[in-house]
Amino acid sequence: MGFLLGIDVGTSGVKTCLFRMDGSLQAAASADYPLLQPKPGWAEQHPEDWWRAVKHTIQDIIRKAGIRPADIAGIGLSGQMHGLVLLDRSGNVLRPAIIWCDQRTQAEVEWMEEKIGRDAIIRMTANPPLPNFTATKLLWVREHEPQVYENIAKVLLPKDYIRYKLTGEWATEVSDASGTLLLDVAHRQWSRDMLRHLDIRPEWLPAVYESHEVSGRVSAGAARETGLAQGTPVAGGGGDQAAGAVGNGIVRMGIVSGAIGTSGVVFACTDKIVTDPKGRLHSFCHAVPGKWHVMGVTQAAGGSLQWFRNQFGDVERSAASFLQKDPYELFSEEAEHAPVGSEGLLFLPYLMGERTPHLDPFAKGAFVGITARHAKNHFIRAVMEGVAYSLLDSIELMKALDMDISHIRASGGGARSRVWRQIMADIFNREVDTVEANEGPAFGAALLAGVGIGVYGSVEEACEAAVRTADRLLPVAAHVPVYQKYYAVYRRLYGDLRESMHLLHKLVEEGEQG
Repeated sequence: MGFLLGIDVGTSGVKTCLFRMDGSLQAAASADYPLLQPKPGWAEQHPEDWWRAVKHTIQDIIRKAGIRPADIAGIGLSGQMHGLVLLDRSGNVLRPAIIWCDQRTQAEVEWMEEKIGRDAIIRMTANPPLPNFTATKLLWVREHEPQVYENIAKVLLPKDYIRYKLTGEWATEVSDASGTLLLDVAHRQWSRDMLRHLDIRPEWLPAVYESHEVSGRVSAGAARETGLAQGTPVAGGGGDQAAGAVGNGIVRMGIVSGAIGTSGVVFACTDKIVTDPKGRLHSFCHAVPGKWHVMGVTQAAGGSLQWFRNQFGDVERSAASFLQKDPYELFSEEAEHAPVGSEGLLFLPYLMGERTPHLDPFAKGAFVGITARHAKNHFIRAVMEGVAYSLLDSIELMKALDMDISHIRASGGGARSRVWRQIMADIFNREVDTVEANEGPAFGAALLAGVGIGVYGSVEEACEAAVRTADRLLPVAAHVPVYQKYYAVYRRLYGDLRESMHLLHKLVEEGEQG
């Protein structure tokens, strides 16, 4: 019996999972690495840290599972999207990767809009320019680090750097490439018009595959470093959201994914390309051939609760260590004892700026409505509710585009909390379910590898065979109208506070400059 290996290069660490051909989990391993924030709003990582983590987890998996390397029939890759990895002619990393949540490139966004035009960019790439997208990061390097720019030989995305280290191939695939702002999303190929407008060399970009296609094979050098068998096929894989959607069975219209990881994502599959004229929703190629997806993004979803835990959760972390529990379990228990609506305490989860629906890198997080009655459990629940409100913003935009949303499939770390899932069901006023496999992007990447090597006839067939529903929650009728009233207030707050948020950003910038 052979196995499929899924590797997910996330923001906080690598997760590597080994699956049997029926989709059941055989073994899993993870390894963390740091996030560098040299200035406010900046976010970088060392690609070499990703590779070390990948090697460690592969070796750990083979040891745990007690398998022969040759038993791994195929490998799928997934990873955080939009990151900029720059290599020289020898394949050496030129600078730390600027990753998805970095917000330094607003000036480059404005330059692109002035030089090319926002509407023209949407016509070429199906998306507007945003600080998150790879192209703006590349322009920033050109402007601020010309000595680095002059030495560029290849521009890769995070998971594709791991592909290069595994196979020696320069390659990407359509779902991840969609987030660069350099892909003609409608035709699933690099946009020569966009490259010409930005004066970016086409030879810097890797070959583009469909997500299930075999893009290379494990090299002799990588086999020695990882313990894998030389020649093992490596599929195209997918950006974390598209691969996660495959792992959750979001490959047909109607079922919409609501993922709460570091970021939050509402993801809907479409049979044809659908674009939001204002660019608030992203339109990308799906990891399913001939399909696309529409996606709304909250920059700091699980990241908001992680921030709260890190700053104010010492008691829970100590207690969790003593009880041998996850601190987030204790947070969920506390939130459950706070009333629906948190007694008027609202949270705006804009800790890293915001994408959908505001497209504002200078948006700031806020608690609004604090009174002397509010205790810690109110704040925890308010964070969970604020993230769910932000995801509802994306759902409302999709409804305005006449997209079918029958029910929501929750995933990511936040979906492990039954309390948070119930909050989502009540705020969305829709059924929320989960699937048995909670390995997310790693699972989806493995299924894509299974399609690539012929275990499954198609991505849809792979999902039908391997993705199984685990749990369903219905909205509580009494909670729905309460949340509808609070959501109406939540929607007003950004507009009320935007000017002050931008002024605060300016004051912080002036302080940084002395």
